[in-house]
This record gives sequence, structure tokens and C-alpha cells, in this order.
Amino acid sequence: MGGEDASSETVLIPTGYDPGSYPCIRSLSKRDVYTLVASENEDALEFDSRFCDERTVLPSPHDLQAYRDALLELATRSDVRTIIPVREEDIYLLSKYRERFEKHVSLAVPSLDALERVHDRKQLFDAAADAGVPIPETRLLSEVDDWDPELIIKSRYNLLAEDWVDGYDANAIEEVKTVEHVRPGEKPDVTALREEMKHDPIVQEFVPTSDEYMVAAIYDHGEPLATFQHRQIRGNSYTGGGSVYRESIYNEELEAVARTLLDHLDWHGLACIEYMKDERTGEFKLTEINPRMWQSLPFSVRAGADFPHYYWQLATGTPEEIDTGPEPGYEVGTGSHLLYGEFGYLLSVLRDESPHVPKPSLVGATIDLLWSCYEHPNFDYLRLDDPRPFVSGVKHMLSPRS
Repeated sequence: MGGEDASSETVLIPTGYDPGSYPCIRSLSKRDVYTLVASENEDALEFDSRFCDERTVLPSPHDLQAYRDALLELATRSDVRTIIPVREEDIYLLSKYRERFEKHVSLAVPSLDALERVHDRKQLFDAAADAGVPIPETRLLSEVDDWDPELIIKSRYNLLAEDWVDGYDANAIEEVKTVEHVRPGEKPDVTALREEMKHDPIVQEFVPTSDEYMVAAIYDHGEPLATFQHRQIRGNSYTGGGSVYRESIYNEELEAVARTLLDHLDWHGLACIEYMKDERTGEFKLTEINPRMWQSLPFSVRAGADFPHYYWQLATGTPEEIDTGPEPGYEVGTGSHLLYGEFGYLLSVLRDESPHVPKPSLVGATIDLLWSCYEHPNFDYLRLDDPRPFVSGVKHMLSPRS
């Protein structure tokens, strides 16, 4: 197969095993956009979709230069109009080498300086404080001398790269997702944590939360084009993590908090903002921003917020055609599940421990999961008109190398 016909318009979607890539090919294929899926994995789930028009295997993004060059070669095709960032690696690469890519394709990505302000969580929380947005108290690990409060430790950066971490390999990038819940009064092994995370991480106050929320947005040089909200009911761990069961909502206060921050950042492109609702104050406190497509994107699209199409319209020069209809512009009150993530949630109930978050019983967690699937039988990958990606996902999850 090939999409280099002069009359065709192609979207390039790099992916690994990322839930956000499937709704991109599904949405745009239905709009007669030719879908070119590129992955370092020969068994990428999207390769099995009937909405995938063309597939190609690339070097791993952890070999940054080889991956960049392979992606650039695809971008030189006359039919390729844009590239959708689904992963942290891709938004970093497209921002860092934006001028080189934009010789061939149109992008809707922030500058590298703007990206640094959200990939560096210390800078992000400083910017949020300047904007008057509620945040948990945040310091660098090297600045902490009192371990009596309830604290958590996590990576300062969404992605380790030479632009942000001194001495880091110029040809390497790496996600660090370590989160440590610290018992009050127990000082952790600071040296070991720095060695494990390869930098000085951040320490935050633990925020007792009644709920977790996400606001997704797409901005055109500081101007909001579309937003979407959901309440996270379950993450891939009982302590939180990526959303695996969620319900669409609309809350004016949450909308205002998100827009205030993105306006302050003069944002451009995609943003997935995560919040905790502090049960002590009722404030929506910032957790992080992911400046690319997000894990629960299949749910956003199902609810009527078609961000792959919005991105295509912004990147290809027709943002004025984005029409979300009456506010909020999507269906409120619907729920959806990432099924293999739900299994991960149950495994965390079996295996994980936190001094801050009470663990549910396995029986109770299983009953809640089954009941929610009965109430909201919507699933990110399980689609009757395109079943093969779900089957491939189950095989991948059960394979020994997983």
C-alpha cells in the first residue's frame, strides 16, 4: 500500500503500544485521511486495525538520531500533511527539531522552551503559582530536610533528555515514572533515589483527594479551540496513575482553572492537564500536564470531543472550521473503560502498598469493576466493527515479554 498519490492527504501517527494512537487512525480514516502508522514494534496493535492504511517499522525512539532521521524521511513524502504526537518522545522530537520537520509538514506543537516549562514539573508548578492556580507544595529533593509530613517523591521531568538534565546522553531520551509514597518520619535513601531517577526529583505534599480529574485542550497560539473534562474513577493503580475508568463531566470552576494556566503559558497545541480535588479545601490542585494525546483519548472521541480531527484541522491550517457546538461540546455523563488497564488496577490491589491511600478489598474492587462495566459497557479498544486491535492487545498483555 502507498499514499503518495498527489490527490491523497496522509497523517503520520508514530506509536509504541499507546492507547491514544488508535482513535487517531479511526477518526481520521473515517474522514478519508490516509493513515500511515509507524512503530518500532512489529506487533503494534494499530497495525491490525482495518482503519490503518499503511504500516511501517521504525528504529526505537531511544536511539534518538536514528528515530528522528527515519521519521523525517517519512515526513518528506509529498502526501504527508502532519504528524500527531501521541508519546512524550514524539512531542519532544517534534518540538526540538520543529524547523527541520516543518520544511515538509505542518505541525501544531509548542516551542522547545514552552515544552520545557511543562516537562519540567518544577518550572510548571512555579508557573502555576504565578498564574494563581492551586498547587501542592513542591520542592526539589535536595531542598527537603523535614520528613515528618505526608510526602510523595516523583520525577521532576516527564522525559529525561540532554536539554534538561546535565550530562545526559545526547542521543537518548527516557521516561521516568517512579512515584514513591514516603512514610511520615522516615527519611528515604536520597542517594539511591537520585541514582535511580538520574536527576534531582521533586517532593510534594500528599494531597488527600476525593476525586481526580482531567482537562484536555487544544490551543492555537494562546487561544482555546476545544476542551474536554472527565472525572477519573479508577487508575491503573489503586493509588492513582493513568485513567482506566472515567466519566465525562463539565465543571465551570475546573474549566476556569485549566484555562487560566494554559492562557498564562500562552499555549499552542495539545494539552492533557491532570488535577486532584483537595478534600480539605475543595480546590482543584494541579498534578501535571502532558503536552500530547492522552491515554483516555478513545473516550474523549466517543463522547464527541474529536481531538484527532481538531489537531488535523489546526495543523493543516483550518482551525476556524473547528466547531464543537453548544457548550460544553460533548456528551456529559458517559463512562468508558480501558480493559487491560482495569486488570492492572486489580493487580495493584494485590501487589501495591501505600502509607497514604487505603487499599480496597480485592472482592470489593472486583465487584465495583464488574458493576461499572455493566452500567457503562463502553471500551477503548473493544469495538465490534474493528475487533483485531483488542485481540492483539490481549495477546501482547499475556505474552511473557510483557
